[in-house]
Amino acid sequence: MELFDLTLLSSTIRMVTPILLAALGGALCARVGLFNVGLEGLILIGAFSAIVGNHVTGSVFLAVVFAAFMSLLFSMLFAFMTINLKANDIVVGVAINFLALGLTTFALRTIFDVKGAYYDKNMQGLPKWDIPVIEDIPVIGSLFSGHSPLVYLSFLIAILLYIFLYRSVTGFRVLSVGINPVAARSLGLKVGSLQYMAIALSGILCGLAGAQLSLGQVTMFTEGMTAGRGFIALVATMLGQSHPIGIIGSSLLFGFMDAMSIRLQGFSLPTQFTQMLPYAITIIAMFLLRDRGMGSQQGNQQSGR
Repeated sequence: MELFDLTLLSSTIRMVTPILLAALGGALCARVGLFNVGLEGLILIGAFSAIVGNHVTGSVFLAVVFAAFMSLLFSMLFAFMTINLKANDIVVGVAINFLALGLTTFALRTIFDVKGAYYDKNMQGLPKWDIPVIEDIPVIGSLFSGHSPLVYLSFLIAILLYIFLYRSVTGFRVLSVGINPVAARSLGLKVGSLQYMAIALSGILCGLAGAQLSLGQVTMFTEGMTAGRGFIALVATMLGQSHPIGIIGSSLLFGFMDAMSIRLQGFSLPTQFTQMLPYAITIIAMFLLRDRGMGSQQGNQQSGR
């Protein structure tokens, strides 16, 4: 087995999707002056809801829609607590994470009457799309063809988010809220409405990330299956400076390390070492970004309260 090959790069593209989608959601929140630590919980809600939706409806499409909807609902809880009740966004985000972990564990035992994990061999996961013409191109075809629809959608969303933020009036208004909410409010902008919109979109993206995790990479749900991806997404957001194109690059880095950790397990390395690799890179990135995080945006948000 080779350490570096096309299969590793193809796995990177697949593994990066949940991180990329959640990081884009975190960027939206950051752009309106909120630090959404609850990405981990929102992804977990999406992952579990996708399995439930697939189990109930038998439709993969409806399962993905249901996952996005449920994460949207929980993101609205985050929005209400932080915007209307002026609660600390970090505290609320941590509470969302614990709520999601406990609620999915309870619902797993209540709905499916199992502990730890649920798997149904008859359940269909997300389909794999073979792109015409591209799939026949050597190297390129093996890299970019044969992934789930959400993989392609994640990169498309990143591009659309860039266009939205930097090429539209509403996007400029969103950016202004994050830069200086007091000035934005003095100009007549509805700061609360723009923050609600950003958090709602963030919840939908996290729901899609969860659906990719439970229906795209595997077709099952296990307790706490997000395994810190929400926190990695936060670091990817900071590393990409909350810019969609920068987030693509930072997410690819963490996706590569995630794929590498799985590959190294085939070289008889201890699983404890290989599994810690993505998180070790995350800690290093956080150390390098200790002065470049979302502190300025957090300060702007506090000044606007």
